[in-house]
Order: sequence, then C-alpha cells, then structure tokens
Amino acid sequence: MDETAEPRGLGLVLSGGGARGAYQVGVLRVIAREFPSVVPDILAGVSAGGINAAFLASRQASYPDKVEELTKIWQDIRIDHVFRVDLRSLAGRTMRWGGRLLSGGKSPLPPSKSFVDTAPLRELLERVLEADGGVVGGIATSLTAGWLRAIALTASSYTTGQSITWVQTREDCIMPAWERPQRKSETCGLRVDHVMASAALPFFFPAIEVNGAWYGDGGIRLTAPLSPAIHLGATRILAVSTRYARSRAEADRPLIAGYPPPAQVAGVLFNAIFLDQLDGDAMHLRQVNQLLAGLPEEKREGLRHIDLFVLRPSEDLGRLANAYEAELPKAFRFLTRGLGTRETRSNDMLSLVMFQSDYVQKLIEMGEADAIKRLPELQDFLSGS
Repeated sequence: MDETAEPRGLGLVLSGGGARGAYQVGVLRVIAREFPSVVPDILAGVSAGGINAAFLASRQASYPDKVEELTKIWQDIRIDHVFRVDLRSLAGRTMRWGGRLLSGGKSPLPPSKSFVDTAPLRELLERVLEADGGVVGGIATSLTAGWLRAIALTASSYTTGQSITWVQTREDCIMPAWERPQRKSETCGLRVDHVMASAALPFFFPAIEVNGAWYGDGGIRLTAPLSPAIHLGATRILAVSTRYARSRAEADRPLIAGYPPPAQVAGVLFNAIFLDQLDGDAMHLRQVNQLLAGLPEEKREGLRHIDLFVLRPSEDLGRLANAYEAELPKAFRFLTRGLGTRETRSNDMLSLVMFQSDYVQKLIEMGEADAIKRLPELQDFLSGS
C-alpha cells in the first residue's frame, strides 16, 4: 500500500441487522470483483455492519482478497459460533429471567444479563480480527499504510443514554470530534470490546463494558447513520442497508392474524430502531444536496454536496427467514416459537439472529444478484474513484 496515497473521500457505510450482515458481504463481493481498484478509505459501521467494517479495516490483503476472506467467514458460520444454543445454557437463562420477574427482582438465582451467551462470538472475533490482548492491531497497520483514512464504530451507552461513535484515524490525521444532541464521537484505538458493544442486540445479547460504562447495539440511538462518514470527510458514500423497502401494497398487507405476538412487536421495534433510520437520513442528505445546488459557495455555511448510493435487499429478509426457521437448533427454536415466530409472515426479529449457513448463503447470493442488477449505476457512481 502507498503510504502517501491521497484521501479519496469514499465512505462505506454498513448498517446493522445481525445475521442480515451477510447480505452486505454479497454486495461487497461484486463491487470488489468488478471494481478492484475502488477501495473505500472511510469505513463506518454499526452492529453487524461494524463487524464487517472492522474486518476490512484490519486486513492488509488486496481489497478483493479480503472481501473473499470475509465471505468465507460468513459462509462457514453457524449459530453456535455466535451464541450458545445448548439446552442447559438456554434453559438456565430462561429460568433466571423468569425468577427475576416472579420474585420482584429478589430471586436467589444469579441474574441473567441476556437471553443468550455470546462468548462464542467473542472467540470468533478475536480470531478473525487477529486481536492481540483484545486490540485489533491490524487497523493501525492499515491506517499507517495509507489506504485507510478512518474507521468509525457506533454503540449506545446504557450508562448515559447517548450514542457514541468510536473513531480511529492515523496519528498524523487530526479530525475534529463532533457532538450533537445525545450523540458524540470519541477517538480511540479499537478493540474487540468496541466491536462486541456495537453488535450487542438488546435483551438478546449482553451489554459490554468499555472503560467503566456499559454499551449495547449502536443502532438504538443512531438517528443519523450517515453522519460518521460525513464528519470523517467523505465526499461520496456507498451505503448498504439490510432493510427491504416494501411497496405500498406490501406495506398495507397484514403480517399477522389476530393479536400481535411478542415476536411481531419485537420485529417492528427492531426495524424502527435499527433499520429505518438510514432511509430517513438518506432522504435528508438528498434534500440538503438539492438546497445546496441552488446556493452560491459563499452562502453554504460549510455544508458540502455529498454523493450517495444506497443498495438494499430486493426481497423481504424477514419473510425469507420463515423458510429456514425449521432448521434452527431445537432448544433455540422451541424458545423462539414461544415468542410467536410461527405466527407472523415476516420474521424480522428472527432474521436478526438466524446465523444459519443456509440462510446466510441465501443472503450472500441475494446481495450479489442485487449488486449485479445495478452495475451500470455503480459504474457511474464509482467512476471517480
């Protein structure tokens, strides 16, 4: 890598979505294959997107090669690589949750911090990110090499209620910190703890302690998913969403019959919290671009035009999850069915935790197909790289 490489200003923004992050890998695979010289120098991710961004930032291989490495990791993943699904672990945690509720918080059993134990995910991340003592040292190497300008991971602080974006940049590249209502940035060296915190799905995954504070999934309070890349100097942003855009007819079609089960309520909440924000932020950015087009430079008050390209699934990933639900590990399937996953036509909640090789492979293939369909548009957007 050329250490004197000029900043390219191409930001890659990867949204959250748990197992849906496999879709992003399919998209990136096509882009890396068709445009091998196009390398984003600003990476911003949250939750599963943060995991993907951290992997890309930590590797020194050519961009197409590292995307292939990431694809292989996703293709080989199983649900027990992410969290424990044995009967003893799941039953014990369920009993402790129930004991806490029934005893008014005075159960003699030790409290359960989450629905599942994510120790396997930590082990996986420490291995694939080649962490030394928890430090993802490859990121500093990439920054020094010059191809990477900055990486940002976002998490939500349960301790203060704020959205925190952790940023790592080159030592000689001073980027101003930013602060907005209920969200701010912090510059630091990224560790596995930061990646785990960004991906800690509320209630399902345990909160992660970082520097004395507790954090969960970054999508909870991230109202402007594009903002980290913008603050870090991106002039163009390629964003990969894991949210299917329903047509008006699809949006009006009922997903359940009768009273909504917990799985349906949770799916609506998770979509609203983690996946819908990117759409609103993209619309806002395009409106700002339109306003700037009619203003002379001296009246723009520091605002700049930013090109944006958003890729998203062509199919409903929640509805697709129904076809693979029967293959879930028996104990985990039993518990999720108790939440009503068989009663909804779009299993948005279940799709977030369906780390199954068959479902994951389908998402990768869909991401590739969707990117191929839009290759002419991608060519126009990326031609300046």
